[in-house]
Amino acid sequence: MTPAPRQVWLPVQFADLAGLPAGLRYGRWDGGPVYPSDPAEVEFYVPPLVQDVGTVTRPLRLMTRLDVVQALSSGTDGLREALRRLPRRVVLCNAKGVHSRSTAELALSLVLCSLRGMPDFTRAQDLRLWKPEMHPSLYGRSVLIVGYGSVGSAVEDLLVPFGCAVTRVARTDRASPRGPVHGVSRLPELAAGAEVVLLTTELNRGTRHLVDADLLARLPDGALLVNVSRGPVVDTAALVEAVRGGRIRAALDVTDPEPLPAGHPLWETPGVLITPHIGGVTTTLWPRLEELIRRQLERFAAGRELDNVVAY
Repeated sequence: MTPAPRQVWLPVQFADLAGLPAGLRYGRWDGGPVYPSDPAEVEFYVPPLVQDVGTVTRPLRLMTRLDVVQALSSGTDGLREALRRLPRRVVLCNAKGVHSRSTAELALSLVLCSLRGMPDFTRAQDLRLWKPEMHPSLYGRSVLIVGYGSVGSAVEDLLVPFGCAVTRVARTDRASPRGPVHGVSRLPELAAGAEVVLLTTELNRGTRHLVDADLLARLPDGALLVNVSRGPVVDTAALVEAVRGGRIRAALDVTDPEPLPAGHPLWETPGVLITPHIGGVTTTLWPRLEELIRRQLERFAAGRELDNVVAY
């Protein structure tokens, strides 16, 4: 008897994805209450690309034959927590590298917009006010990149024309093509000389509230903190307090909590620029994700080792 095809769930955005391996049965799910097939038959699950972790993890407890979860994001903190609660081991893969260039592009945009006062100029434009003001330049600034993976490296690529003095921090000491990468234990010391701090690290037990009141107090006056990683890497209450004092500024693509509630003080804190977690969301996103999914499914169908496996 021929075995039944192995079941794969893909997001509805992949409805027209062609060239997928034969021998697999594909369902498309939009994150809604109606499932495209019995979740108990699913062996390879690609969750929809939504910010609500509850949506993507909802069917997991019903997926009793699940072997692989392929995330469409680089960060997998919510999925990791949910998978730890399952009775059987599931392979988790992320989308490392897919979002790197777009996220780096946004990080640079946040730096430039914040330093050059674009939020103030935008508000003045809304009021039809012509208000020339002098603001800092990025050229020659000391920049600290915290989390030197694919995004951190891509950010440094974009900083090259600005002649910045870049310092790199990761979990442990190591070398990189552009210079040394310092272990995170040196972060308090290195933060004291950083005019711009770029957070591109993953969220895990070691990085939750990595940027706390003590670290913020070590930043020099006028420093800019940019977070394109995950909101809980920063202690939000400590950040609000530090920025309210006017000593530092912040530009955030991610927040804690997220989405940011309408009444949250971050919205009205002077010196804070906020974008709604759009680092990887550009017109080039889906073609790159399709390439990743096609490659991973080919490996899965052939019984080969998958790329981007995340330890949890």
